Amino acid sequence: MIDQDKIKRAVRLLLEGIGEDISREGLLDTPDRIARMYEELYCGMEEEASTHLSRTFHVTDSEMVVEKDITFYSTCEHHMLPFYGKVHIAYIPDGEVVGLSKLARTVEVFARRLQLQEQLTGQIADALMAHMHPKGVLVMVEAEHMCMTMRGIKKPGSQTVTLARRGLFQTDPVLEERFFRQLR
Repeated sequence: MIDQDKIKRAVRLLLEGIGEDISREGLLDTPDRIARMYEELYCGMEEEASTHLSRTFHVTDSEMVVEKDITFYSTCEHHMLPFYGKVHIAYIPDGEVVGLSKLARTVEVFARRLQLQEQLTGQIADALMAHMHPKGVLVMVEAEHMCMTMRGIKKPGSQTVTLARRGLFQTDPVLEERFFRQLR
């Protein structure tokens, strides 16, 4: 659970630590604004993917379902700087599908936490496998990391790409190729 009072105290200490005057007009409400922002940015910490994936619909078809270009914003747990990009999801139903918005909501559950991209990719795939029981899942995440663009090596525009394959996507390269063709 988010403790706004602790966040406000921490922000005041941080501002003092970088040499700011916390009593100046522009900073007076900053601790409160940041506490409210953190409550929004990290709401996934208190949410479960099962909330969104528990309602399924019966289908007789078992063709690949692809939802691509799901925009997300997350925060790197190493530097507490944003990383953001697109998630692409494919799954092979085994008699059940979910509403397409539920895939995007599942991405949000995991993106709205302190996170690593590699972990985010696997968490999405694992949640889909656990709650939808498909024949296979493939999740691809493409993201730009502010820790790479605004500090450190300073390489704006560089993209990190991660993949998580589960079920049939681990054993059938033809399925994976179909997924990549659909992304083009």
